[in-house]
Amino acid sequence: MKFSENWLRELVEIKADRSQLAHALTMAGLEVEEVTPLGDDLAGVVVAEIVAAEKHPEADRLQICKVDAGQGEPLQIVCGAPNARVGIKVPLATVGAKLPGGSSRPSMASGALGLLPSGIAIKAVKLRGIESFGMLCSAKELGIDADASGLLELPPDAPVGRPLADYLGLPDASFELKLTPNRPDCLGLVGLAHDVAALFGSTAKVPTQAAAPVTGEARRGIRLEAGKDAPRYLGRIIEGIDPAARAPLWLAERLRRAGLRPISAVVDVTNYVMLELGQPLHAFDNDALEGDIVVRHAHAGETLKILDGSVAKLDPGFVLIADERKGLAVAGVMGGYDSRVIDTTRNIFLESAHFAPAAIMGRARKLGLHTEASHRFERGVDPELPRRALERATELLLAIAGGKAGPVLVAENLVYLPAPVAVTLRRARLKRVLGVGVADAEVARIFTALGMQVVATTDGWQVTAPSSRFDIEHEEDLIEEVARIFGYDNIPTATPTGALTLAIEPEARIGELALSEQLATRGYYEAVNLSFVPAELLARWGFSERLVPLANPLSADLAVMRPSLLPGLIEALRHNRARQQERVRLFELARVFQQSASVREEPAIHGRTLQPAGAPPLETPTLAIAACGNARAEQWGEPARTLDFHDLKGDLDALIGWGGEPQRWTVHADGLPAWLHPGRAARVARDGETVGYLGALHPQLAGVLDLGTDVHVLEVALEPLLARRLPQATGIPRFPAVRRDIAMDLPETISWSQIDQTVRATLGARLKELRLFDRYSGKGVEAGRKSLAMGLILQDASRTLTDEDADRWVREAVNALEQTCRGKLRG
Repeated sequence: MKFSENWLRELVEIKADRSQLAHALTMAGLEVEEVTPLGDDLAGVVVAEIVAAEKHPEADRLQICKVDAGQGEPLQIVCGAPNARVGIKVPLATVGAKLPGGSSRPSMASGALGLLPSGIAIKAVKLRGIESFGMLCSAKELGIDADASGLLELPPDAPVGRPLADYLGLPDASFELKLTPNRPDCLGLVGLAHDVAALFGSTAKVPTQAAAPVTGEARRGIRLEAGKDAPRYLGRIIEGIDPAARAPLWLAERLRRAGLRPISAVVDVTNYVMLELGQPLHAFDNDALEGDIVVRHAHAGETLKILDGSVAKLDPGFVLIADERKGLAVAGVMGGYDSRVIDTTRNIFLESAHFAPAAIMGRARKLGLHTEASHRFERGVDPELPRRALERATELLLAIAGGKAGPVLVAENLVYLPAPVAVTLRRARLKRVLGVGVADAEVARIFTALGMQVVATTDGWQVTAPSSRFDIEHEEDLIEEVARIFGYDNIPTATPTGALTLAIEPEARIGELALSEQLATRGYYEAVNLSFVPAELLARWGFSERLVPLANPLSADLAVMRPSLLPGLIEALRHNRARQQERVRLFELARVFQQSASVREEPAIHGRTLQPAGAPPLETPTLAIAACGNARAEQWGEPARTLDFHDLKGDLDALIGWGGEPQRWTVHADGLPAWLHPGRAARVARDGETVGYLGALHPQLAGVLDLGTDVHVLEVALEPLLARRLPQATGIPRFPAVRRDIAMDLPETISWSQIDQTVRATLGARLKELRLFDRYSGKGVEAGRKSLAMGLILQDASRTLTDEDADRWVREAVNALEQTCRGKLRG
């Protein structure tokens, strides 16, 4: 945000110079990005009028001008500006003046050829044989604007001979602030004035806004059909304005110093009120409107030609200002071309509305735009400001362009407007957090200067923030306000004292750092991705349930909390592959987010919480792995082989084995998500409960993501993986184990995990190990079946097994496989 320093000083008394003001603002969290001095040294520059002009006999692009500078006889000035003509009033740098701006590069745009570098005094010179006694100046040469296209034209009533600095209210400076998204109240000078008043112990001089006189009767109906997205809309018709009227010099200069060009009385007034109060306004040509104003969502495929001449393609996510037959403006972004105010417009409909930030956020970016209005609305504008802004704009417009103002037309849905809430600040809590005591009187002064209502209590204060301060919701917010106004430099730096208690690492849990190191030793690189992902990316993966959308995202591409680590990890893998990395192995340890199963979505009011209080999203620590390319790094010891399912499962088995209880883990071929390959993936379970998935990405998804190769992924809940069984000493078996090998004919659909579970459930502790050592299908085995050869390691801790014992137990296992897995013992 840019603004004039002089304008701010008119709104609040500032007992500090320019550099002190900039430092104080920055230290208070309102970072000053740039300060540009304007007209610091314009001695000798006066208002002058060109009274005669003729072509230079030796140069086509030069004119010999006679200039009245209030010194009696007109001065002769040779000028090359394209807009130099008789009758205009312009700045004249007289002989002896020293310009603060300009350029050392020759320019024919303005002045006496524009040959003077910055800081060189003006002298009488001869240009192509003609004497020139001074220099007519552009705004850039005076150091008050970047415009070097021609002479700075002054209003016709500018007094000839008056020092330019006095006439333009110089010197001044243009401040540019880099505001954080939580301080949209400071996008208007009045809001900023409250902060400055608090910083310098003064009071903001903000006059109350009186209602403009209503002298017209014109009305127009307003219908709100966008629900919570547009809860308040005000407007009024002003008839008979003078379309040729121009904004007064003081208003035009304030706009110019804020980086906005004066255009017309109507546009300048709406821009001025936006800068002053922070409320964007828009004016329509009232004669171009048909019927009522309708505030609604755009229809799918609806288009609107907007002010920059482009055609906006809209969808139901946009709020549209329309009449009964056509669209008029993209709400909170830009007005429509066909209803714009033009040079002949005499009747206008002036709009002042409140839109929910969530309804505007990302819409301008979707259209390839960034406007002053969208910048404010997507951060949040005071919902109580529209009427005040409308009255202020009416007052200025009637004074500048005349006309008759009709009554204020109001439509609002109060249920969707936020209500003020008092926040409690405890005195003891304030001192504990800041580490220093702040006097009660100073705390009350700070809150009062910031426009808040303060009621002292026994333990502290009850504070109600103004409707413009959306960021004041908790006690910590009030503590922050006290800290930044009291001054961080005034808070003493102290070394923390007290005994530190070292947390004991539980032996029954593997540390996350140790897990990361283990993965690194297996050739994986750790990735760190944002917790926010685009909704469109999640839709490609098929994630649609229990998502956690953000009420106020940084951008449209970061609008949803990630329900899985894999979309972000795969994007990182794709990014690496696009940079000639053929073998990529990445892992990430982080949290994923889902709505609680019992939470029902509620309408977001003014961009606030989407879930009921006390029902935060579920956060699950998770491990994710993504890999592609060869199974091993390039080497000569063995042939190259592409990574497959079993490589990734081997890595998972190694991590599971580290926990000491691999028997509690199983993998299954059923219950797979849609983003996995149905024949090359598995569901991972611990104690029968699903904790993750692994396998190859579905070819269709891989094609949509343009991965270009097989990619294998693993995602598993972290806590089960980190659980570790404590080692326990056991005696060495006194009696030998017995091995029996069997070959079973089984259906192809029966997985090894089913066989393993069946045998273990049947034999229990008698089975020490089950080994699969051969698989056969082909001649001698029916189609659709397979032969699996397995070894059963049997042992009894109390006695030596006999052949009869071993044979009986094997028969039990075979019978279980025949009944459960439809198997047959092969001879």
